[in-house]
Amino acid sequence: MRSRGWEELDVLLVSGDAYVDHPAFAPALIGRFLEGRGYKVGIVAQPRWDSPEDIARMGKPRLFVGVTAGNLDSMLNKLTAQKKVREKDQYSPGGRSNMRPNRATIVYSNLCRQAFGADVPIVLGGIEASLRRIAHYDYWSDSVRRGILLDAKASLLVFGMGERPVWEIADRLARGEAISALRDVRGTAFVMNPGEWEDLPRSRFVGDEKVLFLPSFEEVSTDKQAFAEMSRAFQFETNPGNGRRLCQPHGRQAIYFNPPAQPLDTALMDGLYDLPFARAPHPSYGEPIPAFETVKHSIVTMRGCFGGCTFCSITEHEGRIIQSRSAESILREVRALRRMGDFHGTITDLGGPTANMYQMRCKDEGIEKACRRLSCVHPGICENLVTDHQPLLDVMKRVRSEPGIKKVFLASGVRYDLAERSPEFVRQLAEHHTGGQLSVAPEHSKKEVLDKMKKPGIESYERFASAFSCASEESGKQQFLVPYFISGHPGSTLVDMVDLALWLKARNMRPRQVQDFIPTPMSMATCMYYTGIDPLSREPVYTAKGMEEKRLQKALLLYWDPAHHDEAREALRRAGRGDLIGTGPRCLVPPAAGKGALPIYLRRASGSAPAASRGARGRPRHRR
Repeated sequence: MRSRGWEELDVLLVSGDAYVDHPAFAPALIGRFLEGRGYKVGIVAQPRWDSPEDIARMGKPRLFVGVTAGNLDSMLNKLTAQKKVREKDQYSPGGRSNMRPNRATIVYSNLCRQAFGADVPIVLGGIEASLRRIAHYDYWSDSVRRGILLDAKASLLVFGMGERPVWEIADRLARGEAISALRDVRGTAFVMNPGEWEDLPRSRFVGDEKVLFLPSFEEVSTDKQAFAEMSRAFQFETNPGNGRRLCQPHGRQAIYFNPPAQPLDTALMDGLYDLPFARAPHPSYGEPIPAFETVKHSIVTMRGCFGGCTFCSITEHEGRIIQSRSAESILREVRALRRMGDFHGTITDLGGPTANMYQMRCKDEGIEKACRRLSCVHPGICENLVTDHQPLLDVMKRVRSEPGIKKVFLASGVRYDLAERSPEFVRQLAEHHTGGQLSVAPEHSKKEVLDKMKKPGIESYERFASAFSCASEESGKQQFLVPYFISGHPGSTLVDMVDLALWLKARNMRPRQVQDFIPTPMSMATCMYYTGIDPLSREPVYTAKGMEEKRLQKALLLYWDPAHHDEAREALRRAGRGDLIGTGPRCLVPPAAGKGALPIYLRRASGSAPAASRGARGRPRHRR
């Protein structure tokens, strides 16, 4: 600030992540965006939370303080599905833990209020604020919590991708408007006090201009049916083209939600990624930032996802409308990468939330604005969706043809139900853009479970796997798919997980990428987990709630790993499939061995030992 001659900042951003000036890190993205529009912006990264002094080191800002927990929800960043503390924080120097508080958005907001007083507006943003904006189930406390604005005591909350709302907020405050007057900014929410919300005109049907009232916090925290209805209603209001204004009472107050912000067009996306990012962590850090090491040589081509998977929060945060950069903008970033001293010609990822949704859209803008469908690809691919892969193929070819580029990977994960519509994409993917392994996410094999996830049937994955194998062979390469699977997802029973394990074994698959389902705020699967109700069908749905059953379901996916055999055996017994415990070719896990295990002749008598384990005369065969 001194070297630039700044007496004060216009905007101060407070982040729970280490400061990395790279477009994959949201505080840097917003900071550069505002800077590019003439605002003086400072960033305080990972401040101490035992006093307000550290957060105020750059002084009081003129317009507002923006607060974010970082690129991840702070509780998800800290704790696993088993509610154990993670070994590393990927967004902190050296991967060190305890660099941010629990519920960082709330803590930082209250510290800012102490440091700067009530006259400085506080604006919440980032994924933690975005996904906790309504009353929500919190897995780590096993309770329904209020919308985060009330606990943070902030002036405004920006939800979704924040460039347009933050720009409007800064512009209007700079022109002299009071923060209390900014009640019509799309993509924002604010608290209404008693007397302000009770007489709002209430919506009675889709498409009117009135306010849709969600069930109150008091209702959803005591009535699971009301929680399911809230989740259902909210999901249908996420399209910027037709989303209504929402209001959710919390006691005598209420949280009011404007419609979602309009997505960025290509020109704005290009301008955003053309900003002068240093593409490096702040030089004060003496240790690497693990998350940066993963993405530093990657390039984002698009944002958003129309998949609508119920366990994923990308759609709720980035939106369903795909926002793509131009090929020229992407190539400019490729050339910027080439100038980095540690770049040796390999682009680690060319993609976004998915690898192959670039420039895909509805065939008609009017249909897109009117549509209230939650997924463009489930239960089948919408007839109005343009699934042409040619724009992506052109970008892939142009990027890999750039001087100095040796290899370009597509590591974001391929949406295979779309990919199988383009044999040429599968061919080029196998020939040019896979480094021996390719990540895909079938998640499960049972149709009933996949329907709860809003994922395509397993036959779609099998067709893609066959096509990719053939394309790899034709390219003279030995390459493999790395499939991701989820255990413990709502709708999945132990019996379903046994069927999945048998499906895996029949294909000689030993998955290492196994995720124990984590109920993250706002997702539809989290609603199923908490309520036992599918909010869309309003029918009951089974879910594994206890930590023990979650471990047993995961153990079945790791049937091949001796470290999980004890739990897998217990899971098979509970599922009534003790016949799969043994050494025969159809068995999943061997019998227990060592102290406490039944002798083999007793196991044979009980039917658990296969005939192949007997000696020539029927006696047990002894083995070292």
